[in-house]
Amino acid sequence: MPNSPVDRGEVFGRQPGGGRPPSGDGREAGLRVLTYLMLVLFGAVQGLAGAFFYGVGPAPAAALLFDAAILGTCLLGGWGLRRASGGFVPAAGWLVVVFVLASGTPGGSVVITASTAGEWFLFGGAACATAGVIAAFTLWSKAGLARSRDR
Repeated sequence: MPNSPVDRGEVFGRQPGGGRPPSGDGREAGLRVLTYLMLVLFGAVQGLAGAFFYGVGPAPAAALLFDAAILGTCLLGGWGLRRASGGFVPAAGWLVVVFVLASGTPGGSVVITASTAGEWFLFGGAACATAGVIAAFTLWSKAGLARSRDR
């Protein structure tokens, strides 16, 4: 059967002539949304883990490692997606979780205390998250990409 759908290339996602279907079928957008969701969850989990383990070891050592981790996550998120929002999303997840855990309850208890390590974790992490967002915006925004092409 030389005139069958298989011979014409109309099955298995191929178009006649051997071409592939257009990529605008939603799979790419769905993958991007899933990536953003995973990045925000990863930032939130880093904040949650850091909130409970920032005081392990010598005073600010663990806090500084958690700060460096959120900076790295923001930079790698921006690099991986080649978009500034890839750096913003994990920082947003981290900031929301950390500031909720640093807020006091009506009973007066907090998870992140006002100790040296707690302050390094809270303020250093916020500074690192902000630096990661600024770096991602500078490097991977449309304006930043245009500047790098002009060089």
